[in-house]
Amino acid sequence: MSDIILPDDPSRLPWSMTLGELVDRAAARDPYKVYLYYGPYQVTYQELLDYTLRVAGLFWELGVRHGDRVCVFLPNGREVPFIWLGLSRIGAITVPINTAYRVEEMTYILNNAEAKVLVSHHSLMDVARQAAGRCPSLERLLVVSQDGVAGDGWIDFWTLLRESMALDPGAMEGRVSPEDLSMLVYTSGTTGDPKGVMITHEMYVAAGQGFATWTGSSSLDRFFTCLPYYHANSQYYSTMGSLAAGASLVLADRFSASRFWDQVRESGATVVNFIGMMMPVLLKQPPSDRDRDNSVRLFYGSPALARELLEEFEERFGAAVQIGFGMTETCYGTIERLGEGHRSGSSGRPRWHPDPRFRNELTIRGEDGEASPGAVGEITLRNPVVMPGYWRDPARTAETLRDGWLHTGDLGWLDEEGNLHFVDRKKDVVRRRGENISSQEVENVIKRHPGVLDCAVIAVPSELGEDEVKAYVVPKAGEPGDAGPRPGPEDIVYWCAEHLAYFKVPRYVEMREDFPRTPSFRVRKDLLRREREDLTAGCFDREKAGIRLRP
Repeated sequence: MSDIILPDDPSRLPWSMTLGELVDRAAARDPYKVYLYYGPYQVTYQELLDYTLRVAGLFWELGVRHGDRVCVFLPNGREVPFIWLGLSRIGAITVPINTAYRVEEMTYILNNAEAKVLVSHHSLMDVARQAAGRCPSLERLLVVSQDGVAGDGWIDFWTLLRESMALDPGAMEGRVSPEDLSMLVYTSGTTGDPKGVMITHEMYVAAGQGFATWTGSSSLDRFFTCLPYYHANSQYYSTMGSLAAGASLVLADRFSASRFWDQVRESGATVVNFIGMMMPVLLKQPPSDRDRDNSVRLFYGSPALARELLEEFEERFGAAVQIGFGMTETCYGTIERLGEGHRSGSSGRPRWHPDPRFRNELTIRGEDGEASPGAVGEITLRNPVVMPGYWRDPARTAETLRDGWLHTGDLGWLDEEGNLHFVDRKKDVVRRRGENISSQEVENVIKRHPGVLDCAVIAVPSELGEDEVKAYVVPKAGEPGDAGPRPGPEDIVYWCAEHLAYFKVPRYVEMREDFPRTPSFRVRKDLLRREREDLTAGCFDREKAGIRLRP
């Protein structure tokens, strides 16, 4: 087994630890090693342990007890991991809230979680004050203020922390279990209200132990993330992966394509997590003679991308790329094996834990049961760290967790070697004149156009019944020295016709400047679908333009 953080007792299941135990063991191994780098701050493992015990004492003095929910409305910073890991000491539950949320969205989370305490940031107080006033369960209001001054019922977090006594490490012994909830992560809510995914201590521990193993990480690595803490990626992989490996975590405030490489170089990062549009956006930045001037050995992320794009990225920036498929409901989906190369559109085989007692099973289920290789069906998973359910939502829990299997709502297929190929979300498949079309497949082709920054593909009603394909396209901003104009709708159609079967080529194309997005930067297709009653009005129609593609 690789040199990851494990329990004292080798007879225990390795992932059967609390987050408090994980921090204790990591700090005991190398107390003076820097764990967290954030701006001018450096926090050693011993200081991380001390901070979490002080935070636990702070919330205990405020009356927070086992199972209570504390909502965190904070941008990336030291405070989030301190609060999360501190609350874990007393068995309380952290609830991070997307900092882009407005009053109504935040109010829903506060009330659904029945939050006892809210911690906000001074830059977000306009929304926080209004939402807090609509949540009767709130008893305490804390703020990370600019100058240590609060007021109007709010208490400054750092002032309170300095005045608080650290929790005695033995005070909660035996009272917090690996099966206890550590966090509620509200999914982005692309349909209906957001769902609170219940994540346990052992889910996080297993995620960290697994990620350190899959990525071949050690205490010498520096994990870099610019992803927000209300997103499971930064929790499962960056925070837990670095802790389990005894490595360092470099935390940036947000993703910025123009600042990204300078941040990576300055931090000495070796492992970087990406999601969604980040890789294509970085590839579309102007080439530089410093592109390979970095210390990164590995980029990990999703979704699966074309092999040509991955190889172009690896060649240009001099770092390997590893693709995986996971979800908030369980970290244990699939992942590519390092050194085996890429299969276009594949996110690898089922993830594993270094302990053979951990079994992770993946099946593709069609209407008549398990599908054969090459057949498309719903991706289902079964392993010891699938979520226990959605917070106070038995109906959606029962729909998702059936017969011991997590039904993901995603469509995919397995090749002969057992590699997963993601097709689409069930609801995003376009049914056009008897053909099923993956919106992601069309999006991947459009994103390869050199003049395109991002795109989204949805189904719109056809006058002939079923669907037509519509593409929303954000063109790349012009750079000095760029040749030619930005692409127009016709360019997108002809580009697709070169790379796709005729029936997959979008009929409708709408050019845009940006998209509404989820916390994980995915396009909010549900909002695109509701933008107006007639989604085909006022946009380019290739049939009306006289473009004929069928052979």
